[in-house]
Amino acid sequence: MTVAQSDRRTITRRQVLHASAGAAAAIMFPGVAPAVRLSDRPTGRLKQSVSRWPYRQIPLPEFCQAAAGMGLAGIDLLHPEDWDTVRDHGLVCSMGYPANRDDFIPTGFNDRANHAMLLRELERTIPLAAQHGVPNVITMFGNRRGGTSDAQAIDACVAGLNKIKALAEEQRVTICVELLNSKVDHAGYQGDRTAFGVAVMKGVASPRVKLLYDIYHMQIMEGDIIRTIRDNATSIGHFHTGGVPGRHELDGTQELNWHAIATAIADTGFQGFLAHEFVPTRDPLSSLREAVKECTA
Repeated sequence: MTVAQSDRRTITRRQVLHASAGAAAAIMFPGVAPAVRLSDRPTGRLKQSVSRWPYRQIPLPEFCQAAAGMGLAGIDLLHPEDWDTVRDHGLVCSMGYPANRDDFIPTGFNDRANHAMLLRELERTIPLAAQHGVPNVITMFGNRRGGTSDAQAIDACVAGLNKIKALAEEQRVTICVELLNSKVDHAGYQGDRTAFGVAVMKGVASPRVKLLYDIYHMQIMEGDIIRTIRDNATSIGHFHTGGVPGRHELDGTQELNWHAIATAIADTGFQGFLAHEFVPTRDPLSSLREAVKECTA
């Protein structure tokens, strides 16, 4: 995912993941020390977690300690080598990666030529996730290829995901396919509208294949967030947050009412995770703590 910095620089999730912790800190938060402060656990109906990549300047054990102190239940978007560290701190990896590839986002199930590789990755990762208590693994719809229509891409996604759903159901691990915007961050991404994703979910019809509904991305593409969530609640297995515009704090500088959104999600009876995936422009843990409070419903 691409995120704009306050000084107009742009970095991507992939760049951060491939940087060392020190390099990531220099890129994203120059001069910010990883001060860890615990707070009382808030109450609320939603399980909240946080994506690792915007906070890679903080060593993972310290980050887990801080997250647990805020009342967060998990850390999102981790590779298998980090899953045990999270568990050791009483948290879960709320979303695991099945692969570490530079082309992870554009290479998705919309192209049948990708299916063999994607299925191998998921076949390897899903049992591992089950062993480590990781409830979800992420995959992508992928970028448009040639003249492939949405109908053709939906059929391809359904065909591919139907081949892996039985394993996911057996292992009780949910495959989450992410919706992204193609307007600002991911030009050419085909799964850029809720209707596209829901059509795939209806075709697969599995309790273990769901949408990762990224609120930041869908606000850019569609808006109408609360009604869309209510109307499609059964297709959604996971949420990501991020302020619009800019993918920064969930505060007064952006256009969404996060407490209302969190309340609407909780009112649907949602049992999954709401994971924060914004890039802080201020002290990172203070910004995260404020987001947790804002989304406590």
